[in-house]
Amino acid sequence: MTPTAPRLGPAAIRLLLVVAALLGTLLATASPASAHAALTGSDPQDGAVVATAPKNVDLTFSEQVAMGADSIRVLDPAGKRVDTGEIRDLCSGSIVRYGVELLPGLPDGTYTVAWQTVSADSHPVSGAFTFSVGAPSQTSVALPEQSAGGGIVGALYGIARYLAYAGFVVLVGGGAFVLACWPRGAGVRPVQKLVVRGWLTLTGATLAMLLLRSPYTGSGRLADVFDLAGLQSVLSTKTGAALSSRLLLLGAAALFVAVLFGAYARRTDEKEHKDLTFGLALGGTVVAAGIAGTWALAEHASTGLQPGIAMPVDILHLLAVAGWLGGLTALLVALYRDPSVERTAVERYSKLAFGSVLVLVATGIYQSWRQVGSWSGLTDTRYGQLLLVKIGLVAVLVGIAWVSRRWVRRLADAEAPGGRGPDADTDTEPDADADLEEEPESHGEGDDAPDAARSAQLARQRAAVATARRKRERDADPERAGLRRSVLTEAAVAVVLLAVTTVLTSTEPARTEEEAGRLKAASGSAAVPNRPIDVRLPFDTGGVDGKGTVQLTLSPGRTGANALHIFVLRPNGRPLDVPEVKVAFTLTEKQIGPLPVLPDRIQTGHWTASSVQLPMAGEWKMQVTVRTSEIDQTTIDKNVKIG
Repeated sequence: MTPTAPRLGPAAIRLLLVVAALLGTLLATASPASAHAALTGSDPQDGAVVATAPKNVDLTFSEQVAMGADSIRVLDPAGKRVDTGEIRDLCSGSIVRYGVELLPGLPDGTYTVAWQTVSADSHPVSGAFTFSVGAPSQTSVALPEQSAGGGIVGALYGIARYLAYAGFVVLVGGGAFVLACWPRGAGVRPVQKLVVRGWLTLTGATLAMLLLRSPYTGSGRLADVFDLAGLQSVLSTKTGAALSSRLLLLGAAALFVAVLFGAYARRTDEKEHKDLTFGLALGGTVVAAGIAGTWALAEHASTGLQPGIAMPVDILHLLAVAGWLGGLTALLVALYRDPSVERTAVERYSKLAFGSVLVLVATGIYQSWRQVGSWSGLTDTRYGQLLLVKIGLVAVLVGIAWVSRRWVRRLADAEAPGGRGPDADTDTEPDADADLEEEPESHGEGDDAPDAARSAQLARQRAAVATARRKRERDADPERAGLRRSVLTEAAVAVVLLAVTTVLTSTEPARTEEEAGRLKAASGSAAVPNRPIDVRLPFDTGGVDGKGTVQLTLSPGRTGANALHIFVLRPNGRPLDVPEVKVAFTLTEKQIGPLPVLPDRIQTGHWTASSVQLPMAGEWKMQVTVRTSEIDQTTIDKNVKIG
């Protein structure tokens, strides 16, 4: 007779609904994978106005990227491509730079540079900027609003990533729970189904990621999922090799599962059982470490600071997560589907979870230092903020685990000699199946239909009686009921924790983000609004009519040619006629300047210069000298951002 699983109570259902809502909110608000490689500079720079058309366009990145034939495209004002399509590798030492040559004889106008590539940790990145030849012009280029890795393909890829992590945790953690904590669980059907479903989930998610990889990093069109040429190109990349290797390792994992729930579950000889346990533990550890390595070799750990240390640490981290959360899932299934699970199994899992938490703390501290690097990175970046959320969830899990350990101690006290055993209150219950054991005998062919209906009715009655009996057993054992509730709460928090971890692995590390910001600032490539710069500077030369205000307007306020208007005003706002006004521009960080500007007097208090050339973006110092008499003059300055 197959027992029927007891249903979860209303409180458990409400808890799972809350967790589902939180998880849905988290995944719905998660942005597409952020850029893990950032554009830190370009030549020409964003918004630059150059006198003659350049021969090539060069891009500099914060870390290594994978470039394809269409990774850099340069479009003229009409949207026509004007580059040769041949990517030039200009990398030197730690400098990551790629370029593309332009067609000769380009006319004046505004050109758009659109780029898309894949960073070293497997995440797609893209962007665009403009530069002008001669003078800015109108452009009809329409860039896609969807960023690389976004849209429905990005959402599906993110879901597949989450399912892959979840499948790995359940597969590895469930197997470890059976081998290390509850060998009898190898013959328990619900536990078998759990581990097999973990394998199926991980395998299906890996296949989905392999098929989605080409449109995820390229076109973004779901129709390209079955593009064989795209799949072939994916297999030649580091991520494609990692995913295909994972599929091969999952074949070995299938053999492990088959032996675990086949020969191992049926083995009765103690020595043979012990030898098989050792073999499965050794082989399972190797396979699990290999599967975890497919993440370490293709994502964050494989690039950046100390990859040789980071990759094995990442493998240990993933294995510890699986041992803790996957074992927790198996324990939850055991407590609900087989309430007679031995106390010793729960105690063994408690020790396994404690060891896993210690490994998690040690590896997590190293990974946090490696990916964050500073306190500002922890508080001022999205990666750091998500990491704080993850740390908080881990702390909550540890707190709930402490409550679970208290229930385990109470369970041990209850089952100790002289204590109340788990069946103490149910021994006087009558055997509810006693009257249902005998099938009515058939007395003729005409009785076949009634007998079949009667058999079906008896089967339903047996299932209902079994369910009622299990419920009585659980209700009569408050220690196990309390343990089930605390483990269920742990599992609910673990679901959210796994979702946060998935989003975290798709977010630009804080150290990378801050380093990219510093490089952008150093190169002066950060874009500023395309609007005139207005500055008001008070002055005092010390002589008669020596006080007033200088108002300067620099238009359009970008690199290239600018128009400068200067208004010299009295304290009451009326124009002040002064004999001389001079202006100079200096870009200190690039040691450019001072570049003198001698404006022409237009009328009382109004001076202008029609062509002020600023060759490079950055933080320029604007110095203004005002002379109010033959001997009275002063110089005032102001820093302005030129894009």
